[in-house]
Amino acid sequence: MMERSQLQAARIFGIAFLLSLVIITLAFSRFYAPYLVWGNGEETARRFIAHEQAVRLYLAGAFFYGVGLIVLPAALYTILLPVNRGIAMFAAFSKLTYALFWFIVMMHIFGALRLLEGAGSLRNFGPDGLAALAGWQFGVSRDAYYIGLVFHGMGTALFACVLFQSRYVPRPLALWGILGSLYEGCCGFAYLMHPNFAAILSPNWYELPPMTFEVLLSLWFLFRGLRSTETLQAGPPGR
Repeated sequence: MMERSQLQAARIFGIAFLLSLVIITLAFSRFYAPYLVWGNGEETARRFIAHEQAVRLYLAGAFFYGVGLIVLPAALYTILLPVNRGIAMFAAFSKLTYALFWFIVMMHIFGALRLLEGAGSLRNFGPDGLAALAGWQFGVSRDAYYIGLVFHGMGTALFACVLFQSRYVPRPLALWGILGSLYEGCCGFAYLMHPNFAAILSPNWYELPPMTFEVLLSLWFLFRGLRSTETLQAGPPGR
C-alpha cells in the first residue's frame, strides 16, 4: 500500500529539483560563467572583482540551489524508506555530503572576494598578489566541488538502485540513473587523482547523465506519480 507521505515526497522532489535546476542554470550562465576562466584562477579573480555584484548574485542563486540539495535526498529517503531503509539512508547521507561540499565551495568564493577587497594588512600584497591568493582559493574550491561530486554520484546511484528494486518508476529509467551516476562519480574521482583528466574528457560532460536522469525522474513523479506494486502485479485490465 502506497503511503500518503511517499506520494507527497515524490511531488516535493519533482518541484524542488526542477525549480533548483532552473535557478542554478540561470545564475551560473548569467552571473558566473561569463567571468570564469577555466584553469586560470588569477585571471578569474581579476574578472570577479571587476564584476563583484554579479558574482554575489550568482552566490545568492547558489544558496537556494544548496537548500534544494538538502530537500531532495530527504524526499527520496521518504519515498524509498519502506523498500530498503539501509541503502536509502546511506544514499541520503552521500547526497547530503555533496550539499555540505557545495556550501564549502560557496564559502571559498566568498573568501576569495574578501581577499580581492584587500582590507587591512592584505593591502601589502598589492593587486597582483591578492589576485594570486584569490586564484589559489578558487582552485581549492574547485577541488572541494569534485570531492562532493564523487559523493553525489554515489548517492544518486544508490537511490537509483532502490528505485530499480521498488519498481516505483520504469526500470530502464532507474538503470540509466545507476549507470549515469556511476559515470559521474568515476569522472569526479579521476579528475581529483589526475587533473589532466579534464583535457581528456571535459568537466562539462561529467554531470549530464545523472542530470538527465533526475530531470526525467522529476517529470515522472509530477505527471505519473509512483507506480504501486499492486498495480504492477495485477497487470493490464482483462488479464
